[in-house]
Amino acid sequence: MNGLTPKTYTTDRGRIAYWVTEQPNQRQPWLVFLPGLTADHRLFDRQVEYFAAKANLLVWDAPNHGLSRPFALDWTLDDKARWLKGILDAERIEHPVLVGQSMGGYVSQAFMDLFPGVACGFVSVDSCPLQRSYYAAWELAALRHTKLMFQAFPWNVLVNLGAKGNLTTEYGQAIMHVMMRNYRKSEYCDLSAHGFRVLAEAVEADRPYQIDCPFLILCGEKDGAGSARRYNRAWEERTGNPIHWIPNAGHNSTCDNPEFVNAAIENFLDDLT
Repeated sequence: MNGLTPKTYTTDRGRIAYWVTEQPNQRQPWLVFLPGLTADHRLFDRQVEYFAAKANLLVWDAPNHGLSRPFALDWTLDDKARWLKGILDAERIEHPVLVGQSMGGYVSQAFMDLFPGVACGFVSVDSCPLQRSYYAAWELAALRHTKLMFQAFPWNVLVNLGAKGNLTTEYGQAIMHVMMRNYRKSEYCDLSAHGFRVLAEAVEADRPYQIDCPFLILCGEKDGAGSARRYNRAWEERTGNPIHWIPNAGHNSTCDNPEFVNAAIENFLDDLT
């Protein structure tokens, strides 16, 4: 994958596939890319390509995604955060910048809650805050009951909805088609439903989820996933951290407008140094 070395991390529930800079430059920062629910490492292809010579990189296929299969479908956000810490420790990565898209942003916040002071920066891409106060009770209840909705659609219709509903460009939609076709319908529905339920459980835990490092909020102008834009506006209002709206981008803005996303991340890195 664009010059990165493929590796695996073994857990008691399965193996996690990831790709990493084999010979890191100690003068360069670490960027750790965490794709969203049902997406795999290819979600960040354009970022890996752009930053390959500018930073040390790690990107994973989260458990039950892409090449990180088979894997027991019983993890929590905290489990994923702990496995991520294990991978970082195995690679001797200290003080990375976590770049999380959607579910990857939630994993990042769980990671920072469990391991304060480890991340030196956080980039939220089309993700949302995890604090309980942002969510209405009915929204959390709805997250727990999505499986029947997914199962109601024929697989071809579901794939098209996943691509066109989350992305605005031909490139982005094509990538999402490929990633979704990597699953069987039943596997996709189970994974999606589990992910949304895990998210609800993490929010309902009502933990601080304190972000203890500089962070950047990126959100597609045309992001139609749930209430993402509303949550991000509330996030901006409460924290004073401005949203960087990504033009002509949907929920997977890393694919829809990689040039804007890459420039925003690069500027963020410059501000950290």
